[in-house]
This record gives sequence, C-alpha cells and structure tokens, in this order.
Amino acid sequence: MQLYKNQTLKIYNSLSGEKEIFTPITDGTIGMYVCGPTVYSNVHLGNVRTFMSFDVIYRYLLHLDYKVRYVRNITDAGHLTDDGDIENDRFVKQSRLEKLEPMEVVQKYTVDFHKVLDLFNFLSPNIEPTATGHILEQIELTQKLIDVGFAYESNGSVYFDVLEYNKRGLNYGELNNRNVEELLANTRDLDGQNEKKNPQDFALWKHATPAHIMRWNSPWGEGFPGWHLECTAMSTKYLGEQFDIHGGGMDLKFPHHECEIAQGKACNGVSPVRHWMHTNMLTMNGLRMSKSTGNYILPMELIEGGNNFFEKPFHPNVVRFCFLQAHYRSVLDISNDAMVASEKGFSRLMEGIQLLNDIQTSPSSTLDISSWRQSCYDAMNDDFNTPILIAQLFEGIRFVNLLNDKRESITSADLELLKTTLEEFTFEVLGIRNEKSSGNNSEKLVGVVEMLIEMRNEARANKNWALSDEIRDKLLALGIQLKDGKEGTSFSV
Repeated sequence: MQLYKNQTLKIYNSLSGEKEIFTPITDGTIGMYVCGPTVYSNVHLGNVRTFMSFDVIYRYLLHLDYKVRYVRNITDAGHLTDDGDIENDRFVKQSRLEKLEPMEVVQKYTVDFHKVLDLFNFLSPNIEPTATGHILEQIELTQKLIDVGFAYESNGSVYFDVLEYNKRGLNYGELNNRNVEELLANTRDLDGQNEKKNPQDFALWKHATPAHIMRWNSPWGEGFPGWHLECTAMSTKYLGEQFDIHGGGMDLKFPHHECEIAQGKACNGVSPVRHWMHTNMLTMNGLRMSKSTGNYILPMELIEGGNNFFEKPFHPNVVRFCFLQAHYRSVLDISNDAMVASEKGFSRLMEGIQLLNDIQTSPSSTLDISSWRQSCYDAMNDDFNTPILIAQLFEGIRFVNLLNDKRESITSADLELLKTTLEEFTFEVLGIRNEKSSGNNSEKLVGVVEMLIEMRNEARANKNWALSDEIRDKLLALGIQLKDGKEGTSFSV
C-alpha cells in the first residue's frame, strides 16, 4: 500500500493563508509547477534556496509513493521588469553588455544553472520547458483571451484588461489581498501606459521596436511575449487547466502569480492552482543580499572559498544541510558562524549514521523506534518542516550513541528500522548526497583523483583551458574540490 495513504500531509496555502490537508485532484497523482530561473545571469543563492525547498518537497512526495509530474520552466525571453520600457528586457540588456547573441546568453547561464543545481544534488524536474519553445502556445493563449473579451490589442501590443476581469465578478488581487483601487494608487507612471485602457493592465504581448533583438511574428505584428504569459501557457499544456501545487519565491506573488491566476480563470473558467506555495528570503549577516551594497556572494564562491565573508570553503552537503535548518517560509540568514556550526552538526549526523554499522543487537528493545520514525513523518507532514525533521534525526543519532555505549538495547528488526529511517530521511528526503567511503575504496578514490589532476596539469600545460575547466567542474559536481597552490594541486572531499 502507498505510504501516502497512511499519512496526513498539511500544506500552507498562500491563497487561503492557512495550512490545509493536502488532497490531490487525482488520487495518487500530483501536478507541481515551480517558476524556474530567468537565465540572463548566474544563479544566485536566493534562487538555490527556493529551488532546494521545492526539491525537498518533490523528494518527500515521491517518498510517499505519489506519482509526481514536476514542471520547472526556464525563462529565456520576455522578462520585462515593467510593461512600459522594452529597454528593460534583461536578455537584450545582457546581450549588449556581454556582446553576445541573446541565445548565447541564455545558453551560458542555463548551463551555469544546471551545473550549480547538480552540485547540490537536486533531482531534475520531469519537464523543463522554455519560454522560447512555447511561443505558439503563448500566441494562442493571447488570442483566446482577446476572443473572450479579457484582453485587447493596442499599437501592436496586447494587454490583459484588469477592470473587465473584476467587472465579471472575478478578483484580481486575491492572492495578495489587494484591491483594484489600491493597485491603481500604486501604479507608476511608465512609458507605454498610454497604450493601456487602465494603468494596472499587464502585457500579454509586446510590440517589438526595430532595435529589439528578440522578436517573433504574431497576428498583431512582430513582438515578444509578456513575462506572466509563459507560465500559464506551459503549466496548462503539461498539467492541465487546474493542478495541485504551484511554487516560487515570495517575490513572485505579485504581480507574477497574481497575473497567472487571472489568466487561468479568464481563459478556462477555473482557478488554475489548488495550493500556492512561496519560499521566504535568504539574507547574509542579517542583511539583504544585494550586488549594489556588496553584501553578495555566488554559490560557487561559497563552495570554492576565496571570498570576503566566509573563513573557508564549504562542501555542498554542508550548504544544503545549513539551508534546510530553516523552514521554507522563514527567512534564512547565513553567516560564517552559521556555516561553521552547520558543518559541525553535519559531521555529527554523518558520524552517527556510520556508527550504526557497529551496533550490536539484543533479544529486546528499550527504545520505541516506531514512534520515533512516525515523528519524522509528522515533521514533514506539517508543511514540510525540515528543521523539526533534522531535530528528529539528531534524536535518532542520540539513540545510536546510547546503543553504542550499551546504555540501551535494540532488536535486529528495530535496528534495521532505525538505520532505514535515518538513511531515507537524510539521503532520500533531505537530499544530502551519500558519500560513504572507507578503506580500500578511499584509496582508490585518491588514486583516481590524482590521475585526473595529472591529466588536468597536462591540459593546462598545453593551454587546453576548456578540458582543464571541465575536469575541475566535474570533480566539483561530485563533491571533490581542487585547490591550486604554489606547491601544486591538492583536493578535498
């Protein structure tokens, strides 16, 4: 029997503002959509935190034996910071800055995104669609919104009519508890507003000026899609008109997710998502991470070291462990002290799991392993509460130490249950990479890495920088970090 039939999962729904018992639309099957990266620059730690949260959610749903279709998009076109000035198109700006074609920018930073997520042991989504790969669907969706009277064309651009939406008894602003009058008061005076019927209307399709690089043919002339349109088009295509979970960072609640709700309801007459989930911010040293203030670090800088914030490099497993010690809806603050403490805690957890192999069994148990195992499920069933789960895992390690000291006893069946639970929740659910190695295997690892270092040194001598970087990056993705120094290249695991 599937595990989910024995567990009651509650999820905080941003739409209702409450924890709700989760019941999928189709029994045993879940559709989950997460807003992915906008690939015009390196993925930042805040992105990693958001995607890691949904990686754990995905992992736990799979652990409960649900069949999950996980869709996470790539935004590679149409991401305007507002609907007025198309000079704010991030891909156009970055392509000019780097003197690259827009699709070269997209490819460069998509590769970076996947490399970083592989480093942190993320599971891949089932489908990873791109905005540029779904232009036809976005044009069709825009035309449908025009046909049903929720959108209008103006000077080659198409806008969603927010006031018309509300006149028909719908509620633009429901996700964020805002009303149209408040939105009108907070609308900035932007270029292009004179094209709109109402200042709060948002772009579905934008007319491309002759200077705009990324452009496609449409019934309204050459242009490009609005940012909000792609997620509605792709989620509907792969998950249907209504699906179970939609996730993203809290910065996307307005306007992006609000617009998605409006588009879905206007097009299909049904609220597109049952449960909206949003992750909170990542800060560093108590301050918002920002390039402009200098309080900013990239994931690779945290892992490789050599930055001004952390005393040493930290293994991807340690970073992941640190991030999951905060609930996904809480602000997570990282600092040197927090990372050092997480490293110590992580080592204690790994040592305890390794110690399981030395535990001797008895005819009877003095520990209630079944109740403790359920407490691990209770933590995750309470809106995926990873900090409480980690506390329960350390309770399991306390059991291990008591057993090792012969202060408690355990049967072989309970020992197997203790071991299975610790390993499943640590490696399978939390996604910590299992890097057990001992004895002869460790010696073999050293030999293989040293051979690869020799190959890399030869590549560098021949100025084959591409091969040199590839060897370094692939080793890093496996958790093996190379460090070049005056006396040669060393490595750490």
